[in-house]
Amino acid sequence: MPFYDLKCKCGEIFNVMASMSDRENRRIRCPKCGSSDLEAVFTNINIIQSRKQSGAECPNISQCGGMCRHMQ
Repeated sequence: MPFYDLKCKCGEIFNVMASMSDRENRRIRCPKCGSSDLEAVFTNINIIQSRKQSGAECPNISQCGGMCRHMQ
């Protein structure tokens, strides 16, 4: 079952593991007020990728995350 980050109309933001059918059929309830009037909250995810060691570091690593032509 997937995890969902949800926000209720009361302002509560929470994470819940539920089936897709529970979400589609509005069977998930806010733990604070009990409402099923919820919307998805999209959060950042971090992907860690190993890379080859190189002598030079990318001058723009803060923008590209090491995925540009300098790191290949």
